[in-house]
Amino acid sequence: MSKKRLLIVDDDPRNIFALTHTLRVKSYDCLSCASAEDAIKLLKTDENIDAVLLDMMMPEMDGYEAIPLIKAIPSRKSIFVVAVTAQAMTGDKEKCLEAGADDYISKPVDVDKLLLVLSKI
Repeated sequence: MSKKRLLIVDDDPRNIFALTHTLRVKSYDCLSCASAEDAIKLLKTDENIDAVLLDMMMPEMDGYEAIPLIKAIPSRKSIFVVAVTAQAMTGDKEKCLEAGADDYISKPVDVDKLLLVLSKI
C-alpha cells in the first residue's frame, strides 16, 4: 500500500511545518502551498494528491472561496478537502461543509482527530 499524499495549504509556515512533521511520522507524504492560488495551480496539474488540508482563513483567497474552485477542476471533483480553521465557533463546521469541504478540523489540531479524518481517504 502506497503512502497517501496530502497537500497542506496554509499562509503560516509554522502550521505547515508542524503538520508536515507530524503527518510524515504517521507515514503520509506531504506537499505544501502558502496560498490558495498556488494550491489551485498545483491541483490543475497531474500531481498525485489524495487530500487537501486547507486553512480557511488566508489573505487574498480564503478557503471558502478556494473550495468551489478546487472542486471545479475536472480531475479534482472528488478530492477529499479538510477545512482547517482556528474558528471553532458554533456554525463554523457547517459553514465549511456548505462551502464544499468533506470534513473539518479546528486549530490547534488534535492529531488523533486529524488521523481519524484522514482515515476516510
